[in-house]
Amino acid sequence: PDAAAIDQARELAGSAGTIEELREILSTFEGCNLKRTAKSLVFADGNPEARVMLVGEAPGRDEDLQGLPFVGRSGQLLDRMLAAIGLDRTGVYISNVLPWRPPGNRTPTPQETEICRPFIERHVELAKPEFLVLLGGSSAKTMLKTSDGIMKLRGRWNSVTTQQITVPALPTLHPAYLLRQPAHKALAWRDLLNLKQRLG
Repeated sequence: PDAAAIDQARELAGSAGTIEELREILSTFEGCNLKRTAKSLVFADGNPEARVMLVGEAPGRDEDLQGLPFVGRSGQLLDRMLAAIGLDRTGVYISNVLPWRPPGNRTPTPQETEICRPFIERHVELAKPEFLVLLGGSSAKTMLKTSDGIMKLRGRWNSVTTQQITVPALPTLHPAYLLRQPAHKALAWRDLLNLKQRLG
């Protein structure tokens, strides 16, 4: 992927007038090499009208097979986390910075992330959530355009600014990380309570 692909992504993303149009554009977009190795486009799940939009980093194996974000073990944990504050997939909207699984779940390259960034930013503009929850360090760094780590960012409201809107955003720990480090679930719980308070 090169600079031309990033420009093309920006132009195409900007031309989408609805979430459905954005999905169509992504399904035919050939500018990101991740698409060639992925089985599915993993676009979104949940309710696009919801007040809360969650953004993760990239699909994993289960997500790639089913074409939906957060359906594997970390997705099941995410569902339980949401349920703990009275939310489920009908009350949130879920997507990822990257809509295709990187091969072997490797870390996406900076170029791959930059090519996909215009699409997730446009996705946020079209969904118009009141609040964003950024799941994990990669999502938080990309959406907030920062190099700070998740432990420094988590639990503090920030804002994501695209070309058209600014949305309050709360970075928190990724469910996959919590499966590996269960002791940190208490931190994520604090972040969820913070969100619940904001939702009123």
